[in-house]
Amino acid sequence: MNNRIKKILVGVTGLILLIALVACGNNQAESDTTIRVGTKDFTENLIVGELYALALEDAGYDVERMPNITGSVIHTSILNDEIDIYPEYTGTGLLTILNMDLITDPEEVYQTVKQEYDEQFDLTWLDYSEANDGAGLVIRTEVSEELGITTISDLQEHASEIRFASQGEVDQREDGIPLLEKVYGEFNWKSSKVYDNGIKYEVLKNDEADVAPAYTTEGQLTNTEEFTLLEDDKQVWPPYNLAPVIRNEVLDNNPEIEEVINKVSATLDTKTVTELNAKVDLDKEEYTTVAKEYYESIK
Repeated sequence: MNNRIKKILVGVTGLILLIALVACGNNQAESDTTIRVGTKDFTENLIVGELYALALEDAGYDVERMPNITGSVIHTSILNDEIDIYPEYTGTGLLTILNMDLITDPEEVYQTVKQEYDEQFDLTWLDYSEANDGAGLVIRTEVSEELGITTISDLQEHASEIRFASQGEVDQREDGIPLLEKVYGEFNWKSSKVYDNGIKYEVLKNDEADVAPAYTTEGQLTNTEEFTLLEDDKQVWPPYNLAPVIRNEVLDNNPEIEEVINKVSATLDTKTVTELNAKVDLDKEEYTTVAKEYYESIK
């Protein structure tokens, strides 16, 4: 092999090594970006937070999962730079964190919390989902069909025929029955008895009561043969739409995160989230398995 060919081969080999080193350097830069995904300590938030984590990993980020943070401290956690992003609810932001007056229009609530969080906390609300985990009332489907009750207005008209399974505080809390009665009128129940929230569906199923307070994405609501969620036809209760909250610094340094997470949020409506909750709470699947299966279906 003559010297000319040797020089060419050495040059080509050197070029290949340089390209490889540059590529490794680029990959290392990507892997150095770790996003800390926090979640609250209940099924729905765990599932949605895991969806965020999977989407971020798919986009090339390293992810540190920080699940099961108590709801009362998770806002402090993100302010203290302990997490970077987590699933929040617009109603919680408005009423609990900002202590602002009640607003019932979903878009107005979102725009309000988006502006205030940016100004007060240096946090950004990404797009909110259709999924609304708000307050509601669930009725036995048999009673709903028998009396023609599909809305809270219908329920108020038939209250004297209804056994109410109270949870105690809902009768006194400002955003509970008192708020409903301001708009719908008094609910003169046939009877009202206090039950623990954890057994309300068993109470209804066993025909011990007809109606109970509920959250609108509880997994048991997938069983429409047994249970019917009543429509809040006068929109008394505030919306609690799911949305990601992220630190501005993280988003500024990684602007592509917005598109990555918004794609996930766009797929989540109330029915979908309720079904995902049911797989964990009723079918006893692991939330990570449920999230992985769903994420694969929307990729």
